[in-house]
Amino acid sequence: MASAACALSASAAALIAARAAQGIGAALVMPLAMALLGAAFPREQRGKALGILSGITGIALIAGPVAGGAIATGFDWRWIFWINLPIGLVILPLIRAGIAESRGPDTALDVGGLILATGAALAAVWGLMRAAGGGWSAQALGASAIGILLTVAFVAFERRARAPMIPMRLFSLRGFAAGNAAGFTLYASMYGVVFFLPQFLAAQGNDALGAGLRLLPWTATLFVFAPIGGALVNRAGERALIVAGLTLQAIGFAWVAVIVTPELAYGWLVPPLILAGAGVSMAMPAAQNAVLGAVAPAEIGKAAGTFNMLRYLGGAFGIAVLAAAFSANGGFGSAAAFSAGFAWSIATAAVLSLMGALAGLCLPGRKVVAPALAKA
Repeated sequence: MASAACALSASAAALIAARAAQGIGAALVMPLAMALLGAAFPREQRGKALGILSGITGIALIAGPVAGGAIATGFDWRWIFWINLPIGLVILPLIRAGIAESRGPDTALDVGGLILATGAALAAVWGLMRAAGGGWSAQALGASAIGILLTVAFVAFERRARAPMIPMRLFSLRGFAAGNAAGFTLYASMYGVVFFLPQFLAAQGNDALGAGLRLLPWTATLFVFAPIGGALVNRAGERALIVAGLTLQAIGFAWVAVIVTPELAYGWLVPPLILAGAGVSMAMPAAQNAVLGAVAPAEIGKAAGTFNMLRYLGGAFGIAVLAAAFSANGGFGSAAAFSAGFAWSIATAAVLSLMGALAGLCLPGRKVVAPALAKA
């Protein structure tokens, strides 16, 4: 429904409202995939299942930019939204036939926490975006201050709520806290680069389809390496995979930041993009597994919801921070100015990746258990 509303939008305001409705739908669906897998598979198999989920996500990352670029180039942009309708019509009966109905504990909706969390996220992101576009004006500072105050109020409210949306005691668990921190910075860096890299490719003269195709060395690695990373979780542990994966992503992004110029041949971008893609493919299922594995089975749904909430907040934060780095060091006035701004933005993504690796170091180490003892 929201996708159809996007396609039928007659103004920018209507399109934004319809996209907001799409976001609400995605927010309802996305945590369920992690929660269903977390509940369906035992701990020793959960990492592999999450790796397969990340690999399927990689297919979407591969197909999305290419299909979107082809549609935008050959047809009207509205068809990007119309194409979702037949996909949904095919998937809905498959979900109904293949997924058994399940329910968690019968608890009341945390309306107060929901309002405070929404207000905090909106104010913080708005402040960051205003700062990225025009510096730290009174409006940007005021919105950011409101975001901080609402965040503090949300934490205080959740500590006292009878049925909290996010039980604050979960953050006392090292796996939960460190896994979410690593996930936040992982998606902040990745979404920020997803926002800017196609623009750089377009500035080099590529159309939408050409830019989408040139993202494949980065996005396709998720499809290839994420299932491998998920299968390695039980052998190497979440900490090792998150630290190694986000370090590789940081190296890949820093490599691009060092070599980028307006005339850079595309071939020079391929090796660092593959390196960054392989890194995030290792870290993504490990971070998810660390968060779900830290909580009791009855709280897997809330853990998955928290992870996905911080995932999207991280994405918004990353785009805003990278945009601020771009605006401070470059602009759209010339190819050289755009290249300079892009270099600083992707260098910022490398720093965010390293912050995620440091968060991964805080995860508890995995204890090696003898096979006979584990079986017993």
